[in-house]
Amino acid sequence: MPEYLAPGVYVEETSFRSKSIEGVSTTTTGLIGPARYGPVDLEPDLITSLPEFERVYGDGRRLEFLDLPELMDNYLWHAVRAFFEEGGKRLYIVRTFRPESADAAGGAKEFDGHSFGWLPSTPPDPADTDDFIKVLARFPGVMGDMRVRITIRVGQNVLGSLKDDAGVVMPTIGALLPGDIVWITARDDKNVLTETGAAYQATRQVDNASGREVWAFVNPTVAPSGRRPGAGSPPDDLMPGVHRIQVVTMTLTVIPSDPEAPTAVWSDLPLDAEHERLGVRDAFTERFAAQPTNLALARSLPIIIRAGDNRRSGLAVFRALQEAATTLAGTQLGTQLDLLTSTDDQRSFDLRLEGGNDGVRPKAEQYEGDTSLDTTRKTGLRAFEDIEDISIVAAPGSTYGIDDEAYQDDAKTIVNLLISHAERMRYRIAVLDSGNAQTVQQVRALRAKVDSKYAALYYPWVRVLDPITGRENYLPPSGFVAGIYARNDIDRGVWKAPANEVVRLSIGFEQLLNKGQQDVLNPEGINCFRFFEGRGYRLWGARTISSDPEWKYVNLRRYFIYLERSIDRGTQWSVFEPNGEALWANVRRTIEDFLFNEWQMGALLGEKPERAFFVKCDRSTMTQNDLDNGRLVCLIGVAPLRPAEFVIFRIGQWTADRRM
Repeated sequence: MPEYLAPGVYVEETSFRSKSIEGVSTTTTGLIGPARYGPVDLEPDLITSLPEFERVYGDGRRLEFLDLPELMDNYLWHAVRAFFEEGGKRLYIVRTFRPESADAAGGAKEFDGHSFGWLPSTPPDPADTDDFIKVLARFPGVMGDMRVRITIRVGQNVLGSLKDDAGVVMPTIGALLPGDIVWITARDDKNVLTETGAAYQATRQVDNASGREVWAFVNPTVAPSGRRPGAGSPPDDLMPGVHRIQVVTMTLTVIPSDPEAPTAVWSDLPLDAEHERLGVRDAFTERFAAQPTNLALARSLPIIIRAGDNRRSGLAVFRALQEAATTLAGTQLGTQLDLLTSTDDQRSFDLRLEGGNDGVRPKAEQYEGDTSLDTTRKTGLRAFEDIEDISIVAAPGSTYGIDDEAYQDDAKTIVNLLISHAERMRYRIAVLDSGNAQTVQQVRALRAKVDSKYAALYYPWVRVLDPITGRENYLPPSGFVAGIYARNDIDRGVWKAPANEVVRLSIGFEQLLNKGQQDVLNPEGINCFRFFEGRGYRLWGARTISSDPEWKYVNLRRYFIYLERSIDRGTQWSVFEPNGEALWANVRRTIEDFLFNEWQMGALLGEKPERAFFVKCDRSTMTQNDLDNGRLVCLIGVAPLRPAEFVIFRIGQWTADRRM
């Protein structure tokens, strides 16, 4: 309580109203599956459009799995497109990737599936990498077969002059850092090059005469010659107006394999691996390290660069670039071609990264995911566990080939993994796909093996015009359904059943179901897509796969998820408050106000609030043992709306003079 120690006026703030509860979002979706590119073990980032997805995870072209004889549709890309076209707004993505070298335990060789290239050239012995620089695509996939253009840049002259108090002209060094690689040349009074330039590494040394630190330029392979600076030459050996000192850096341009994708450029990269600026290493090997300093860089940097032990010094890197230019571009930098008289094109060469692949088709282990004990990075569905916003999960394309003996065990396991994930996380629902080309009997057999109030099954696949091939294609329904969920929640509310909704992208379905077939499927909790003359292609089912009749409907399950999560978030303030009458009354008012607002919006059944809900939090809901153990128990009851699944009109003959 406040202290009142000295006489005076005290103004204090107090609250006369209950805390408020804000309803949580129910439209954020998590999709998992293989993609053409992108991170596998990074924390999923929020995606709000298809172009944003493509920048990270690649385009929608088909996947080239090594264990399949034909290309496989990029179902994840199609699901993302369908989600946003059907009305979805927010999406999280987890990419699954199974390298060719993966063993039964899920282990694999490092960087398996990544495109790569070597500087200065391909090493004769892959194990002998000390004299080479390896450039890799950051993520596995065929899309990693990109070009890396390397340009050697030469900066302005940093050698100047300054007169001391006695009028003696002294050389001065401008913007220079220890570890910089410099190009030093000599010219006559007519600015004509008198000596072929050479590269040196700038260092700081103690001058024996003055005891001060001075600049020195080191290149053990260059012998001193007259006024030309040699190994360990201090700036006193350099003459302003005669010599020029220019910093050499590298510019990297990454050119994706897709001609429509934008290129990315990084300029003024120091060559020496130990180079620092303001105490932070900033060399090209640090900029493109395997483990960047933050997640944003880990997602956006397209390549990784690793330097061998003999290629970490700036001079060794410069020599590697000279050799690479000779090999890849036919240009001999520093011997026949001077850096100052050459053009950017003459000082540039392209390194092609090759050998990337999409791996083999992911199995249940990749969808389940794992947690790295060393880096705490997560893969698969485990990566979704730390994201509270997600309320819908799906694995589009995971049921493709579910009736194939070689894959059916994995497909059914993935279905069960989605269900167990939704049940474990509590506040999300799993949207399950039927298999492609399944008959009514086959989808019934699939449904008979699962039972959950946190999942819904949809059948059949949706026929669309594929924008990639320009032909008709059949796609799994989960991406469309997740988008319809979001559209339904935004337009109407989560309490309204997400059914009787138009499938915007659809031009048909894999199976055109009639009423008789749905009479068999609907009671079993299989939600169908139907075509109705004059009303188009619609989603015509809203049931879960639960055998419990209390949780029969999707909207009922999702609405309770919404209520529970909203109350959970909105009452966190009450933890550790004094557990007495004042707190109980405040909690009651908080929840009653929230439920009253829900009733006013039409989410609850009842002509009066007291018939729509009740909230109890008093001595009747708690025992003394509860109080002694720090428990506050609140009992909440709501009367939810169920969908009018069967609309019945009874019509009979009526005599005009007969009164009812």
